[in-house]
Amino acid sequence: MEFLLGASRAVDWINRWVGRFAACCVLLAILISAGNAVSRYSLGLSSNAWLEIQWYLFGAIFMLGAAYTLKMNEHVRVDLLYGGRSPRARLWIDLAGHILFLMPAVVILGWMCWPLFVESFAHNEISSNAGGLPRWPAKLLLPLGFALLALQGLAEIVKRIAMLTGHLEPSVAYAKPLQ
Repeated sequence: MEFLLGASRAVDWINRWVGRFAACCVLLAILISAGNAVSRYSLGLSSNAWLEIQWYLFGAIFMLGAAYTLKMNEHVRVDLLYGGRSPRARLWIDLAGHILFLMPAVVILGWMCWPLFVESFAHNEISSNAGGLPRWPAKLLLPLGFALLALQGLAEIVKRIAMLTGHLEPSVAYAKPLQ
């Protein structure tokens, strides 16, 4: 169990840094959006590349931030099943949800996205818009995001099992009622 918890901590560390990068993408998207608006309306200068990079950044924020959100236990739940339960019952609900729903979904979606990225990369796919950007970096975000989410899902499964078996103390997030 100690090896698995160590691996879980390593995944947490990776996704903490990736989550910080995703947070920086928020600021970068805001700055690019503001700069594009100012240059378009005050100088009459604009490019489709500026619009596309904003969309790429939004994709990065979402796909790279998902694993960090799971790590921080801030993901969406069905409160009907979760809210009034004991901390131990919440751990069981989390464990079942991660195993039965999260993991199959991220594995299937990641598997399905990989060929789209590979084909785009192999053909150096470029946006059809004038001044458009290469598309493969945006398509890489899909399998990368799902892989990070799958790793974090496995880390969360390990932590839930460790909490249920007494190898790890439940954190405050599981001990307090949801509000």
